[in-house]
Amino acid sequence: MPRVAVLTNDLQYDLVNKDERRRAVVYEVVPGLAGFLAAMRELGALVVHLQLINRPEDPRAERYDGWLPATADSPGRAVLAELVAPGDAVVVKHQASGFFETELDKLLHAEGVQDLVVVGMHTQICVQTTAADAFFRGYNVAVPREGVISMSEEDLRRALDWIGSFCGGVITMAEALERTEAGSLAEVMPNPAS
Repeated sequence: MPRVAVLTNDLQYDLVNKDERRRAVVYEVVPGLAGFLAAMRELGALVVHLQLINRPEDPRAERYDGWLPATADSPGRAVLAELVAPGDAVVVKHQASGFFETELDKLLHAEGVQDLVVVGMHTQICVQTTAADAFFRGYNVAVPREGVISMSEEDLRRALDWIGSFCGGVITMAEALERTEAGSLAEVMPNPAS
């Protein structure tokens, strides 16, 4: 059973293609992230794609000029093909955190996962809330700085600072691979009491 899982957040066509700026920012990260996911799979890690499905009745769901992206019937709800491989899991979510009213915790426990690497977008929203919820459930959490995406450097820095001071280790992809190969991410966890 895998001890480590990588959680990708919201890397879906409808969400990535919101506008040219977002698409450009995301596709700067995608090649490195695809290589990282492949290397983690080689080490036996489970890859779980957290797929946002917006509900039409949700007034808080972000609309793009009146259009609701990533609905259950939209082909663009799919995760970017460059990031998906056979054997990956997909967990549908309807809010920012991958744990909120989903089957994620149950899946991870069934697979024997104790350590989580959280990647994707947006760092200050879905990555941060998923990392915090994982920490509250007792998982060791790592967030590789070059595997997360925000539209502003300030949002990225602020979210990584918060994660690193409270609920997870902010490391590189190379460090995540090394720690996975060594057997645990526990050593990268912050100590909030200190």
